[in-house]
Amino acid sequence: MITTFYAPPEAFRDEWVRLPEDEAHHAVRVLRHRPGDEVIVVDGAGGWYRLCLEQVDRHSVRGRVLETRRDVGEPPYHLTVGLALLKQTARFETFLEKAVELGVAAIVPLLTARTERTHFRPERARRLLIAAMKQCGRSRLPLLHAPRPFAEVLHDPAALRLLCHEQLDRPRRPLHELLRQPIGDALVLVGPEGGFTTDEVLQAEAAGFQTVSLGARRLRAETAALVAASAFLICQDHR
Repeated sequence: MITTFYAPPEAFRDEWVRLPEDEAHHAVRVLRHRPGDEVIVVDGAGGWYRLCLEQVDRHSVRGRVLETRRDVGEPPYHLTVGLALLKQTARFETFLEKAVELGVAAIVPLLTARTERTHFRPERARRLLIAAMKQCGRSRLPLLHAPRPFAEVLHDPAALRLLCHEQLDRPRRPLHELLRQPIGDALVLVGPEGGFTTDEVLQAEAAGFQTVSLGARRLRAETAALVAASAFLICQDHR
């Protein structure tokens, strides 16, 4: 299996690319790559490149582009998932990693009435996203927003805007029913451990969001977000 590395678009010049320092260290010290080896490099902006390494030493790793493709591993839809920041950072980071694998295009950490944490470590989160992108074979790095207030996100445009909510006394449609037709872009919101408040649900519905169900069981917040992303993957990715 050919190894995949990450290099941002600015690392490419003409038909050559220089790996970032951390990627170069991994290539030389861990994987023991040598001149003449072929590797894959993705730029996080949809670029996929097959390279032949020409310069490999402790200071620099450079390669010559042999083949270029676009949007390798990307789904035919654009899905944004807004998940409230969770009390346990590890659970939010699990969501970040798996969201990449499931084809999520953008991630919005939500600040809701019941959110207990208001920040996360963006540099660590970015490293997790890059590692997951390389591992799963994608070529686009999901956009990770700074934490945003719930009321602000309600104004974001999307062809399909959904709010996942478990409250049983409100009418809800199963998510899969809404995914029977092709979806160009969608925004799905998931609340924190305590869920959305009634006022937040009413605000979302007033803003045009549809309230949807993910099934009969009560799911943890990060599980709900991943189930929603999985539904898009299953229902939309092979159209």
